[in-house]
Amino acid sequence: MGGHSSGVSDRVWTVPNILSMLRLLLVPVFLVLVVAGEYVPALVVLVVASLTDLLDGYLARRLGQITRLGQLLDPAADRLYIFAALLGLAANGLVPWWIVVVIVARDVFLLVLGIVLANHGYGPLPVHQLGKAATFALFSGVPIIMLGLAFPQVQPVSEPIGWAVTIWGAFLYWWAGVIYAIETARVVRQARVSPPPASDTLEQGG
Repeated sequence: MGGHSSGVSDRVWTVPNILSMLRLLLVPVFLVLVVAGEYVPALVVLVVASLTDLLDGYLARRLGQITRLGQLLDPAADRLYIFAALLGLAANGLVPWWIVVVIVARDVFLLVLGIVLANHGYGPLPVHQLGKAATFALFSGVPIIMLGLAFPQVQPVSEPIGWAVTIWGAFLYWWAGVIYAIETARVVRQARVSPPPASDTLEQGG
């Protein structure tokens, strides 16, 4: 077992990681359903994915199976479901493409920051609470929009709420991105003064 003093292991085949992998495998199924306008089954897939997300997090802590792979798969799955929902809805003309560009551009921005950090010998920045809040808002807002598409009876209520939460989430997403950029600049300045730690294993940014 590749355990570490931090309690984070290098294991791959753990129950939480298998659940995360299954959640990732459902992403293309979810995207196809959204593009096809099958919003009820798409929401069912999203609910199943959300439940497995909660379950794998619980099991990872309960079984002591927190892994580096799991720390990467979990946020990746969340982002992919958000992207898939937005892409599918935009393809159907139900949401504007600018919202897709705003969300994707922010993650590209973070990828660039990650490359800058790697060039200075550092890993990704630790998760900021604002980033978690932004992801939660987006992961809630987009399904609320879809809920109105699946059940037109609730659309007059769900659509404005869904859009409010989604736009707020996009704003927080970029706000967190700015915070990561400021932190990256601080780390790079420090790296010019002193060498990076021998083993910098920071968690993936949200």
